[in-house]
Amino acid sequence: MTTTTEQASGASGDQEGRRRLPDLKALLRSSAGIAVAMAVMNVATYAFQMISARLLGPTEYGAVASLMALLMVVAVLQLGLQATGARRISAEPEHVGQIERMVLRVTYRAALGLGLLMMALAPVVHQVLRLDSVVPALFLAVSAVPLTIMGGQAGVLQGERRWFSLAGIYLAMGLGRVVVGTACIVVSPTESAAMFGVMIAMFAPALVGWLALRRPGLHVRDGDRHSDQHTARRIVTETGSASLALLAFFVLSNLDIVVARNVLDDHDAGLYAAGLILTKAVLFLPQFVVVVAFPAMSTPAQRRRALLRSLFVVGLLGVVCTLGAWLLSGLAMVFVGGGEYSDVESRLWVFAVLGTLLAMLQLLVYSVLARRGTKTTYLVWMAVIAMVVLASTVEELGTLAAVVVCIDAALFAALLGISLWRLKEPVPEQPGA
Repeated sequence: MTTTTEQASGASGDQEGRRRLPDLKALLRSSAGIAVAMAVMNVATYAFQMISARLLGPTEYGAVASLMALLMVVAVLQLGLQATGARRISAEPEHVGQIERMVLRVTYRAALGLGLLMMALAPVVHQVLRLDSVVPALFLAVSAVPLTIMGGQAGVLQGERRWFSLAGIYLAMGLGRVVVGTACIVVSPTESAAMFGVMIAMFAPALVGWLALRRPGLHVRDGDRHSDQHTARRIVTETGSASLALLAFFVLSNLDIVVARNVLDDHDAGLYAAGLILTKAVLFLPQFVVVVAFPAMSTPAQRRRALLRSLFVVGLLGVVCTLGAWLLSGLAMVFVGGGEYSDVESRLWVFAVLGTLLAMLQLLVYSVLARRGTKTTYLVWMAVIAMVVLASTVEELGTLAAVVVCIDAALFAALLGISLWRLKEPVPEQPGA
């Protein structure tokens, strides 16, 4: 039988556990929880890449890496849906019920349509990426469905600022991929097994989002209140515009490595790619700031302050990372690639600056989306064209990095100036601004 002392000890342990649980729950309900969840997601994603590279070998991993890159392009629709849902609910919370219904309706149809399109393109993906079979491409097509659904769900939760549930989606995204994906590769170290694991893992965040939206909880719905501004047609239009804007940023932030492969020799192109590992780390580090600030940037009275405060936080993190890359370049090389890439060590701080600029540009792009701006998005595409024209004329790694930094800095200055001018007064912006 259990002794009185043991019972007392157990009761004490239960009380301690109950004391700790609210603290953890409070953390996850706050914006800090989003930061932790997104950090875990990014670390898990990086871990899955490293594990896959080691277990699959260069040939198989090359195929998986190309498929995952394609999945990032496909995810543009997911991000567009998330931005649309979050902006509309933040801007007009009195219509949250209607917006949620319409966003989810559009999301499910878009997910099905994208999945069918990717299914039809599977033979093309098979040929272009030189896969062993069409099966991995089919798994990718199925993955696009829950990935897109997650975007609409995340947009609703982000707009309502339900950080606990949103953090759950991000955790499920990262942990599901590294756990399920790794298990599948261990069982069968092939590209098909890896993509099967990715496909199965994609359903985890969608399931978390579905559970979170089953019950509105304490959030009041608008009943039968209806607005013609939140019809399916208008949501589709806004989602398309948001997706194109995010696609422009995605192209800009990934174009330089393509240019490097064509203008530099193989050795320097490899060094540039290694430096970009640090760039991506600095870019992804403050993503939680964008997620938390976006609802406020979608609210007319809070837009200017939210943008300036967010830029300050992102810029501060970028300065810390840049100083770290300069003063602790030897330590940074461990994460970049090791001794084989030592020739790029003296320039790591430049790549940290590039990552900082991209992170601040990403925030500005979302600020434009938050006020339904469209015309300023063209500037991003102009920067893409400028990078192709100017960067294609260089022949040295340092010059290429300098050109890319200058183009991104010029774009940042232009977008910041336009954004501050448009946000002089805390009044609703008209579409197309």
